[in-house]
Amino acid sequence: MAFEELLERVGGVGRFQTLQVATLLLPAIFTPFQLLLENFSAAVPDHRCWTHMLDNGSETPANLTQEALLAVSIPLGPDQQPQPCRRFRQPQWQRLDPNATAANWSEAATEPCVDGWVYDHSTFTATVVTKWDLVCDSQALKPMAQSIFLAGILVGAAVCGHTSDRFGRRVVLSWSYLQIAVSGTAAAFTPTFPLYCLFRFLSAFAVAGVMMSTTSLLMEWTSAQARLLMMTLNSLGFSFGQILMAVMGYGLRHWALLQLAVSAPFFLCFVYSWWLPESARWLLSMGKLGLGLQELQKVASINRKTAGDTLTREALLSAMQEESGGAQASASLGALLHAPSLRLRTWISMLCWFAFGFTFYGLALDLQAMGSNIFLLQGLIGVVDIPTKMGTNLLLGRLGRRPSQAGSLVLPGLCILANTVVPHDMGSLRSALAVLGLGSLGAAFTCLTVYSSELFPTVLRMTAVGLGQMAARGGAILGPLVRMLGIHSPSLPLLLYGAVPVLSGLAALLLPETQNMPLPDTLQDVQNQAVKKVTHSTPAPCILMSTGL
Repeated sequence: MAFEELLERVGGVGRFQTLQVATLLLPAIFTPFQLLLENFSAAVPDHRCWTHMLDNGSETPANLTQEALLAVSIPLGPDQQPQPCRRFRQPQWQRLDPNATAANWSEAATEPCVDGWVYDHSTFTATVVTKWDLVCDSQALKPMAQSIFLAGILVGAAVCGHTSDRFGRRVVLSWSYLQIAVSGTAAAFTPTFPLYCLFRFLSAFAVAGVMMSTTSLLMEWTSAQARLLMMTLNSLGFSFGQILMAVMGYGLRHWALLQLAVSAPFFLCFVYSWWLPESARWLLSMGKLGLGLQELQKVASINRKTAGDTLTREALLSAMQEESGGAQASASLGALLHAPSLRLRTWISMLCWFAFGFTFYGLALDLQAMGSNIFLLQGLIGVVDIPTKMGTNLLLGRLGRRPSQAGSLVLPGLCILANTVVPHDMGSLRSALAVLGLGSLGAAFTCLTVYSSELFPTVLRMTAVGLGQMAARGGAILGPLVRMLGIHSPSLPLLLYGAVPVLSGLAALLLPETQNMPLPDTLQDVQNQAVKKVTHSTPAPCILMSTGL
């Protein structure tokens, strides 16, 4: 393919690619901070109602202990712990009598926390929950804020994908860095909860732009042989980010300081991002031969390739005539949904992205529900993610993209479905199945990142990736809501979490294999690849007719 030959001349693997991945790796580590931040900044500490006797020093009896005052002021819940959302209207002194019965206690009149709450600050100095009292009757506001954030990524995926295909990868990437920095910093100083949600939405919008533009730049400046390695290094940045998030959450226990610490570094990313060359593949596919020539010569100089000096505008025009001539005609969303060679790829890719977001965020978004030490748990998730992604690298190179993608979705689905029939008293087996399932979902994300970028031509790649990100975030928003079905049947949510990835993994087997194939630049390239595959696989007329080609 024409651009692959040009890339080899200026260096598809070399000093430039090393500098590029190093430059993009830092924000790749910072990006998961935004996704995982509210596991710490919005943690819900232990709390109880504010009471006059306990918390107003002038009314506290000197001859009673703190435990005695708590007993007469706060009723006990079903777990025999002080209720977090109710208090006695009047002190219940009879509760100090060792002969008093539980019935006497439960008959006492209670009321909501009309004077506010007292929070346990032993773990966190302050969180979003304690700042705006997102507890009791307002506890639904916390998941609402998380849904708003995920909705921001969904909208950002739709807008940034199309914008990047029209105006370039680097422009969207640099702007996204700046938007995360500004919005995240503003969120740390916002005085109201609605404004906090707005700034988190804007940050999420830009996170989608960073993830998609980074993937495209790495894919489009790297030769087919090293593409998988580059993408694996990029995905490992997410793993290291999870580990570092645990460290930062442990060190910064005030939500505003943590919010500021995970946002301010993107100012630095914005400043140095202008060094990155624009994708020459995109420039040429859009007919911008002069700018494409400049970027190719810059890369050739960094890679110390003398072939860059021989590149001319006429040579590029001759080599890319077919691609540049057909780029504009096919660069539309309609081509993804209506072109026969792209329609099936688009729908199945979106289904796989949806399955990942639906299952992963449905099961693993709230760390507090998974364990008491969220710092250790977050770190262990990141540690386990590293060998999983390195193993995925081997699988993608040995087995190919299609079977790896299918297996990485089917396996976690089967593990989740198996947990619906394993008795609850077999805790070790249930935990082992859960770890295996979540680990496989991490592999599914790596496969999706590589595979979906290779399935679509340059002029539509970011739009296609954006649709996939939209599907994933749609699944992420829907996933936590499925837990509400547990009131009808405890196993129903797990059945859905398991069935969706299994069906999606089986559907992935209908996609074409892209291993060691050059990236397509135009719709015609995709059609040519399909024709070559059919021609090389079997010449039998009956088989060709069955393919529908």
